[in-house]
Amino acid sequence: MQESIISGNVKTAYDQFYEKHDEAWRTLSGKYKGQHIIEVCRGLSFKNVLEVGAGDGSILKFLSDNSFAPEYQAVEISASGVDHIRSRGIKNLTAVQVFDGYKLPFADDSFDLIILSHVLEHVEHERLLLREMRRVAKYCVIEVPRDYKFNVDTRIKHFLAYGHINVYTPTSLRYLLSTEGFEVENDLVSLIDPEVTRFNTYINQKKKKSLLTNLRITAEFKVKQNLSKIFGKKVSEQFANAYTVLCKKASQQPELF
Repeated sequence: MQESIISGNVKTAYDQFYEKHDEAWRTLSGKYKGQHIIEVCRGLSFKNVLEVGAGDGSILKFLSDNSFAPEYQAVEISASGVDHIRSRGIKNLTAVQVFDGYKLPFADDSFDLIILSHVLEHVEHERLLLREMRRVAKYCVIEVPRDYKFNVDTRIKHFLAYGHINVYTPTSLRYLLSTEGFEVENDLVSLIDPEVTRFNTYINQKKKKSLLTNLRITAEFKVKQNLSKIFGKKVSEQFANAYTVLCKKASQQPELF
């Protein structure tokens, strides 16, 4: 695969993306994404871990600080992201490099685990990347935001502002993975924690702090959390803000016709 497989505007948009970014916001987000990875992988251990689309390294920093694995590597499309990851002093990070967004510069079965967290929604040719991940690692953890809702096509500008060109539900992600030769081992649906919502409301959106807003944020979270517990997986997937999957290579590829 050649680098030209990435549209010019996509490459340009991401190359300098991490030169100006909010470290506190990404660190907070990385904490919860890292917690989801640890939870969905509970009971398993991995010797070497590769994060694909590692951004600024917030997730790897959290995992390293929590001794998730003894060795980490990272690849990232953005040169500014790679520079930022290198500057963080992440313990047991042995290598980080720019890649073309699709071709992973590693031999077959090089890693015990690949992490792809909040990346797939940005990828133009998602199946090509999934095939590379399947080639290179025994297990994969994939997390996507649950962006798909009724009339999502009327909110294209909103999602493009975040770089989201694909939208998923838990069902659609499982379908995609199954048709690319993955088996789901474990999964997790999650709501945005009130801590994250408060940060986004007061810091990112610069809204005035108020007791009423705090109560509303906490109440909405609790209501969704309790309804999910009462009504089970189908309802929890409807309320979910993110979906995390641990998967491995299937014993055989699915057949067409």
